[in-house]
Amino acid sequence: MNMMLLMSQLANGLVLGFLYVLIAVGLSIIFGMLGLVNFAHGAFFALGAYFAWTLEPYIGFVGALLVAPFLVAFVGMIAERVLLRPLYDKEPLLSLLLTFGLALFIEEAIRTIWGSIGHPFDAPAFLSGFVHYGPLFVTQYRLAVLAVTIVLLIAVWLFLEKTPFGRIIRAGSRDGEMASMLGINLKRVFMVVFGLGTALAGIAGVLAAPLWSVVPSMSEQAIMPAFVVVTIGGLGSLRGAIISGLLVGVSVAMSIQFFPAAASAVMYVLMVLVLLVRPRGLFGEQWERFE
Repeated sequence: MNMMLLMSQLANGLVLGFLYVLIAVGLSIIFGMLGLVNFAHGAFFALGAYFAWTLEPYIGFVGALLVAPFLVAFVGMIAERVLLRPLYDKEPLLSLLLTFGLALFIEEAIRTIWGSIGHPFDAPAFLSGFVHYGPLFVTQYRLAVLAVTIVLLIAVWLFLEKTPFGRIIRAGSRDGEMASMLGINLKRVFMVVFGLGTALAGIAGVLAAPLWSVVPSMSEQAIMPAFVVVTIGGLGSLRGAIISGLLVGVSVAMSIQFFPAAASAVMYVLMVLVLLVRPRGLFGEQWERFE
């Protein structure tokens, strides 16, 4: 086997895996705090890519990377405030159906505003070259995506573990009633958490735009891998999302290169194998909520 091909595909798998992790972490944060399975998460991913595509000619790629996720978070917080908040004390199935409908609405809105055809989105010129080190041969942009996602994941971990607001999020996810009794405005926290989760999806959309086609259906390329990653890692587990995302990314990248016919199925096979051994996922916890 060609070592250069193997190492390059491994690097591509890590990049893909970290993009999956970024999407899945946002999905996991929303579920951990709100108890909501957000079917519209992939649509927010696509929205980030389209916002970046629109902004890039005016403020450059780096500017678009900074601004687009805030726009996605703004849309997400409005959706949480107007659509989701009235359903928190209702049947959970209603929230599932609403987020599914929201995903369809956002995708159709994208088609209406930006059209149904794909749009080219080139990597920034300063990252257009290649890195060739020993058997490794990979584009500079993919290495940059790898570095940015690692920095972002560390920042999210520090935010959740070391800041007062992060402690509020973790406390509210365990026992929302007790947090409310301590004077915490959980409704405001829910809105911020939903905004944070959708912002992470938006960032992933911006980073993926030069690697994937910027088309309305790109949301479908993100949402199913995100659900697979969260399921394998364990619902609500940040560590599980990271490890399972890398497993899925590397598995998909290797199968694309060496067994293309199985590329679309390999992550589902991996999920089934893990769930047969660990039904709650690799690092899923069985939380005991206080009633």
